[in-house]
Amino acid sequence: MKLVYFYPGLYTGKRKMPNIRGKSLKALTFDIAEGYIAVNPIFLKSFGPEQLNEIYKEISKTQNDIRGERFPTSDLTAIRLRNLKLQRLYSASMIIRNFAKERRYLLV
Repeated sequence: MKLVYFYPGLYTGKRKMPNIRGKSLKALTFDIAEGYIAVNPIFLKSFGPEQLNEIYKEISKTQNDIRGERFPTSDLTAIRLRNLKLQRLYSASMIIRNFAKERRYLLV
């Protein structure tokens, strides 16, 4: 399955919120948690400071949602998948934080 990204106004100098296959921020963060979207500086270039802040906040909300789910004490594969989702979200938040620090954006 190939992911297709549409970046409106990328080459015209207008920085808008990218329409990533028509998904909301919540769906975007769940795709990051599942591993369908890789967060890297190239992916983050098209986002402005406000959009990065919104994505960063939504990632922290998704982390809290996953931590709030009932812990699967007897199922080892479910524990592994849960920890893998949390690891992906944490690494995405660190990448966003470092990208914002390079660009001197303020994440609140």
